[in-house]
Amino acid sequence: MPGAGGGPVVVTGAAGGIGLEYARAFAAQGRPVAVFDRAERVLDLASEGMLGVVADVADEDSVDAAFTRVEREFGAPTVLVNNAALFADLPFTGWRDIDVATWDRVLAVNLRGPFLCARRALPGMTGFGRIVNISSTTAHVGGHQRLHYAASKAGVIGFTRALAREVGAAGVTVNAVAPGSTQSEGVLERYPREVLDSAIAARAIPRAAVPADLVGAVLFLASEAASFITGQTIVVDGGHVFL
Repeated sequence: MPGAGGGPVVVTGAAGGIGLEYARAFAAQGRPVAVFDRAERVLDLASEGMLGVVADVADEDSVDAAFTRVEREFGAPTVLVNNAALFADLPFTGWRDIDVATWDRVLAVNLRGPFLCARRALPGMTGFGRIVNISSTTAHVGGHQRLHYAASKAGVIGFTRALAREVGAAGVTVNAVAPGSTQSEGVLERYPREVLDSAIAARAIPRAAVPADLVGAVLFLASEAASFITGQTIVVDGGHVFL
């Protein structure tokens, strides 16, 4: 049974930003790491010793091809971090003005993506597996002018709970991490200062959240230490949402 320094890891949506922080943290443990992303810059991660694979997590054939590549290079992954999501690029849009095509694309990436990746990864998780899904505190508080995003991330929590029920007997745990507003590169480029400051003011720990703040929870849930934890969502937001 692979331990914390053991089998291969797949992190989706990790060519940059928060996902790349997760991928680098696993690589620092000495684990083989594969990163899936639609952006071709993911291929540059070869310089850091990681396998970059251009893939669309919302497309079944693309997901299958990406996992086949990982299995050929590293063997079957024992950890899957479903991080890929549409968020920072989404304009603030009132619910009446969200067009159906945008709604469908957000749900496809943010919710169908974790389903397709988990379904493809699970057969290789024989006796040990860790699936960590990235949700968001918007699932708990709502996302102002982000109805499609909030709905998708609430769906991730339901998906996490239901899948955990089905795969626990196989030695696989399924958990979620729900970050609050985090000052990733994409958020800093697109969000007004007053929005970022309001998020800080709402926290019990009144400072900016940075991608590194989320790494510990993900590593923990992917480790042996979390072997008896499944179906749970850990909120990492400096004390804004209390569950």
